[in-house]
Parts: sequence; C-alpha cells; structure tokens
Amino acid sequence: MTPRSIQHEISRMIRHWTGAIALVLGLAAALPAVAAKDTLVIGISQFPQNFNPNIESMLAKSYVLAMARRPITVYDPDWKLICLLCTELPSYENGRAKNEKTADGKDGIAVTYTILPDAVWGDGTPITVKDVLFTWQAGRHPKSGFGNSELFERITSIDVIDDKTFTIHDRKRTCDFAGLSGLELLPAHIEEKNFADPVEYRKRSAYETDTTNPGLWYGPYRISEVSSGSHIVLERNPEWWGRKPAFDRIVVKAIENTAALTANLLSGDIDYIAGELGLTVDQALPFEKRARDRFDFVYKPGLVYEHIDVNLDNPVLADIRMRQALLHAIDREAINQQLFAGHQPVAHGQTNPLDTVYDPDVPKYAYDPKQAKALLDAAGWSVLRGGFRHNAKGERLQLELMTTAGNKSRELVQQVIQSQLKQVGIDLRLRNEPARVFFGDTVTQRKFPDMVMYAWVSAPKNIPRTTLYSTQVPTRDNNWSGQNYPGFRNTEMDRIQGEVEVVCEDAPNRKLWDDMQRLYAEKLPALPLYFRANPFILPKWLKGVTPTGHQFTSPIWIENWTAE
Repeated sequence: MTPRSIQHEISRMIRHWTGAIALVLGLAAALPAVAAKDTLVIGISQFPQNFNPNIESMLAKSYVLAMARRPITVYDPDWKLICLLCTELPSYENGRAKNEKTADGKDGIAVTYTILPDAVWGDGTPITVKDVLFTWQAGRHPKSGFGNSELFERITSIDVIDDKTFTIHDRKRTCDFAGLSGLELLPAHIEEKNFADPVEYRKRSAYETDTTNPGLWYGPYRISEVSSGSHIVLERNPEWWGRKPAFDRIVVKAIENTAALTANLLSGDIDYIAGELGLTVDQALPFEKRARDRFDFVYKPGLVYEHIDVNLDNPVLADIRMRQALLHAIDREAINQQLFAGHQPVAHGQTNPLDTVYDPDVPKYAYDPKQAKALLDAAGWSVLRGGFRHNAKGERLQLELMTTAGNKSRELVQQVIQSQLKQVGIDLRLRNEPARVFFGDTVTQRKFPDMVMYAWVSAPKNIPRTTLYSTQVPTRDNNWSGQNYPGFRNTEMDRIQGEVEVVCEDAPNRKLWDDMQRLYAEKLPALPLYFRANPFILPKWLKGVTPTGHQFTSPIWIENWTAE
C-alpha cells in the first residue's frame, strides 16, 4: 500500500465516520440535559475472558476488576508508588525493609506490610494474612496457571505477625522491593477448597463458577451480574471502607466493533467510552471535529506498546534475518503520521521514551525496503515467482498475522502491513478472532503459527520478567503460566534482567537498562510498532476521571468519579 493509497483509505474512513456521526448528532441534539444519575454505563471494546485476577492477562479484565478490587500497592496517576491496601510502603527508614541472607548465603530482603484495618471482602469477611498465605501458596504451585509465577517463586516464606501484618522473605534484594501489586489477593475462605486440584483450578475457581459471589470482591463496587459477551453490572459495595462512590451501579457494556462505540455514546445507550479500551486515535480524531461541544478530548500518551509477537518455534521466524527484514519492510512512521496524525510514535523497543530508563541511543530499524530484500535474499528466500519469494525447495514465503477481530484500527494497520510486505515479496495472510478467543486461548496457549498483533501496557520502570525470561514460556507442563508468548529464550537477557532487579546504584543500574534495550533491538523477540496514546472522550458532566498512562487504570480511583 503506497502513501497515496493509505491516504485514500484514511479519507474513505473519515467520510464514513463523519457521515455516521453527523446523523447521530442530529438525532441526539434534542436530548434533554443530563439529570442526576445513579447508574453509569461504560462501553469497552472487549469482554473479559475470565475474572480470576491471577490467571491470564487481558486489559478488559483489569479495567473491570479495578472497580471491584484494590491492589496492595499501585503506581498513581503521577507515576508514584503508593499503598492502596496497606498502611504504609516498606522502607529501610521506617524499619519495614531489612536486608538479610538467604539460606544459601545470598542477598535477600525481609519486607513487612500491614493490611488496612478496616479492609474486608464484600461478604464482610476480614481481609487477613490468611488470604496472603493462600494466594502465595497457590501461586507457587507449578500447575496453578498463574501469570506472574516468578514473583511467587522468589518469595521463600511469609511470617505472620498478626491477622493484618506479615513479613515477606524474598530471595532477591530487588530495587523495587516496596511494590507488591503482583500479589493479587484471593479470598481463602472461598477459594481454598476450589484449589484442591491445582490443575483444574482455572475452571473450578469461584471467579468462573460463582462470579457474583460478594466474597470475591473488595473494592467500591462488587460484580452483581455477568452476561457473557454482553455486559457486566457492578453494584455499590456496602462493605467498602473508603469514600462512598457517587453511582449506585456501574454497567460495563462490551461492544467489540469499535466503530459502533461512538454511535452508542451519542445515542445515549452508553455514557462513557473507556479511555483505556475504547476508541483508537484514528477514530477519535474525526469524532472530535464534530462533537467537541459535547465532550472533552484528552489524548493520553502512555506505556502502551503495540507490537507483533512472532512464534520463535517457527523455523522461518527463528532466523533473525527474517525478523530484521520484516521490520525494515514496515513503514511505521507513515502509519503514525497518516493513520494517527503523529499521536502514536514509532517504537524502537518495548521501553517508552516517557520512562526514565529509556535509552535514546537504542539501535533503530529504519524503513528500508532495499535492506529488507537483501536480508531476505541472505536468509534463502531469493527466488521470485508471481511477485512472491520462494526458497530453493520451491516453498513460498507465506506468513499469517492475527489480531483482535472488530478492532478497525488494528485491521487497517494489518492491511497496510500486508501491502508493504508484498512490496518485498512476502505473502501475508490475515486471520482474526474475537478478543476473548484471541487472548484467552490463541495467544495464551501459543496456538498462533506465525505472528500476532496486540499491545502490552506496563508500569513505570517495569522489568519485563514475565514476557522475556526463558522460564516464562507458557507450556502444557506449567499449565500455560507465564507471558513469554514468542518463546524467547536467551541466557544473556536472563542475566541482565536478573541483575537489573538487584543492582540499584544509579550508574550501573542505568547501564543494565541500556544493555537490555540494546539486546532487545539486536535479538528482536517481537517486532515493535508504536507507542499508543489513549483517547479519553469525556462527557462534560463526568468529572474525576484521571488518565494514568500506565497499567493501573483510571477506575482504580472510581470513588472519585462524579456526575455534575
């Protein structure tokens, strides 16, 4: 697809969107002013695959659970680590962090937390250290299927100080020792019996069999209704110990065709489109021209990394020359400028320039079709027949790229990439699936034959342990735990990540971050595309929504949202 054809396709989409928007705006013009609301209806573009906070990673689930749970620690909208379920962050100064030696003489650390005294599950059962112990023990089991298994494995023991206070003994003296967001608490009084057979826990968890059980939740809201694939209702939690939220209930509607979200917003079927999981920039820009009098528009750049995972067990893609050729053949800057009006800058790795550990000198792959062709020739795909490359055996260079069906922005990017790869002789086939199947099965169990396109969202200075460690490749033997979906196994990356966790002095720590980013660029475990900006399209009456730009989404502070 040439720049002219890309522009033509964009113009066609804008005409389609503006026509639809003008029609709905005309119908909506006579609607009465917003009255006092007891229900807030939010539209999102995906429906969660499951509701267990420790099994599988999906933004739709994280967004919904943000209203019904509270992590022990989080990064706030100012990118500062804070306590949410604990009384204070551990530090050496307050005595809650103490260095110690492990049983084998290595540097470990003991870190003490106290759970908020008023914190209770939604059925009134106090949240205690018993829940911490159960969650840790479940996460350590090799068959649990928990995503962040590395965290659970490195905790060697937990001391019970009292019902609310506990000390974690960590075999690694990490720089980010105070953060404990990855330990997503489970209610022992409900889930202990369901974990009797760890292999079956994924299916038997009350989060799947009894999702509306109040005892599973402990946020300002608790889930009271689930209509699979359609909507989720959250009712105000009477056991919530914090500020009383403004709305009696929240309804989250899944509208997986992103083009339909705007029409639902303008017709009043939904009140607000989730900024983190709603319209894409290319859809929001034409909408803003027509509807800025009714909505406030905020384009929040953040730590959201759109990329293509490649199956490194595929011999064709295991060849680094093939991955380099693919990246040289994709004009990522044209995609940014012509599709996203410059709001989504090219990614040269997974570390965002907004992050303090970003290395501006990381190696970069410029758009260079000539270099791409040379690399493909060197990799043995030098015979051209019918416009496509073949190897010496006569095999055609054909690859498949999958993403989430109904996401019009991703589907357009797919088509652009398909056209650009054709220019260098690669036959790219497109096949998409609903988000629930794509994330819940295809990606998680590494069922994609070649490539999948999606996004990771991270926290500031986040070490990509679960996505790049050799031990984090999901397999049947570990019940599909871990998030290293490409199957990247590299001893040097393992070493760097192990050291960057524990070498905390500024200069050597920074060098390790630089080394990690350079190795990523050299080995290309995935193909970086661009860093996303999330369009927050806010009804002028909805106040208190604060975009964060990282993995801890805005509804974690939903008790601050009001209708005015």
